[in-house]
Amino acid sequence: MAPKRPKGAGAFPVAVETPAPKKADSTELYAALDLGTNSCRMLIAQPKGSGFHVVDSFSKSVQLGAGLEQTGRLSRSSMARTVQALRICHQKLRRHHVRRMRLVATEACRRAKNAAEFIRHVRRETGLQLEIIQPEEEARLAVISCAPLVSTKTDQLLVVDIGGGSTELVWIDLSSVPHRDRPRAIMRLHAGFNPQQSPFPAAKVVDWISVPLGVATLRDQFSDVEDDSARFALMSWYFEENLATFAPYKDEQTRENFQIVGTSGTVTTVAATHLGLKRYDRTKVDGLRMTSDQIDKVIRGYLDLGPLGRRRDPRIGEDRQALIMSGSAILQALLRCWPTDRLSVADRGLREGLLYGQMSADGVLEDGPF
Repeated sequence: MAPKRPKGAGAFPVAVETPAPKKADSTELYAALDLGTNSCRMLIAQPKGSGFHVVDSFSKSVQLGAGLEQTGRLSRSSMARTVQALRICHQKLRRHHVRRMRLVATEACRRAKNAAEFIRHVRRETGLQLEIIQPEEEARLAVISCAPLVSTKTDQLLVVDIGGGSTELVWIDLSSVPHRDRPRAIMRLHAGFNPQQSPFPAAKVVDWISVPLGVATLRDQFSDVEDDSARFALMSWYFEENLATFAPYKDEQTRENFQIVGTSGTVTTVAATHLGLKRYDRTKVDGLRMTSDQIDKVIRGYLDLGPLGRRRDPRIGEDRQALIMSGSAILQALLRCWPTDRLSVADRGLREGLLYGQMSADGVLEDGPF
C-alpha cells in the first residue's frame, strides 16, 4: 500500500523575505563630488538627524595631476581617465534624480594652464558642471567635515587635510566656546572663517594655510633621489620649511587640551597599519586617536620595509604604496612642530564638508549632538 501523500505537499513554499529598504525620496537627496589631484570621489546622501545617511557613493583613482609638475598642463590620458569616471558619477546622479549638488575640483585644476578647457570638455562629455574652488573654501570644508570628531575638552584645534596636490592646515581657538557646544561651533564655520555677528559663541580661526604640496606633488619633486631614507628625510624637512608662515603656538609644545584632526588617505592608512587590519574597516579607523609615538613607529616600519616591501604589504595597498612615504613625510613634519597625544583620524573630508555645508545652509539638519 502506497503511503498517503501529505496534505499540502508540492505546494509552492511561502517566501520569507526581508522587506526592501525604503527608497530615498529624491527631493531629500544631496550630492557632493570631489575631483582631486589623484582621485574622483562622490557621495549621495539624505539628511538624518544632525548628520546624514549615505545612499550611494563612488571612488576611483584617476591621477588627474599626473605629469602636471613637469608640464603645467593636464595630460590627455589623465583627462580621459577622469572623464570616464565622471560619466559613472553622472549616471548615478541621474538614477537617483539628485537636484541639490556641488561638484568641485581642487589643486590640479587650480594649477593647470588648460583647466578651463578641461572643465568645458567635461561639460560637453558628461553634462556635469565642475566648479574650481579656492584654497580657503577647501580648508573650510575639510574643517566642518571633522566637526563630529572634535572633543568637548579641546581648547586648541589643528585640522590637517593632506591632499594629492596641496595640504590645508587650519588652527582654531575654541577656548571661549562652552564645552558642549564646541563641535557645533566648528559646524557653524560653513558660513566662512570670519562669520557675521552670531548669537552663539564662535570658534575663532587663528590662522590657516594651503601649502601647494600634497602626496603627489611632494613625491614628484624628489623623484630623482634614489635612496629611500634620504628621499623621505628631504621630503619631510622641505615640507616643514613651507610651514614658515604658519606658526601659531609653535613654541608652546603643550599637549594639554590640544587636538589634531587629520583627514587623508595617508592618515587612514597609517591608522589601519597601527591596528594591524588585514582588510580596511572604516568603523575602526574613523575617530581613532593616536599618539605621536604610535604614528612614528608605523612610519619607521614603512621605512624598514623599503619600496618593495611596501608594495607587497596588503595593509598599504597597491594604489597607496606609491604615495604613502610622501604623505608620511608630511605627517612627520607636522608632529615635529606640534607633538600630540590626541591625533584623531578622520575617514572623511571634502565630500562630507560639501554635504554638511549644503544641508546646514538649507536648515535641514537637526540642532543636536552628532
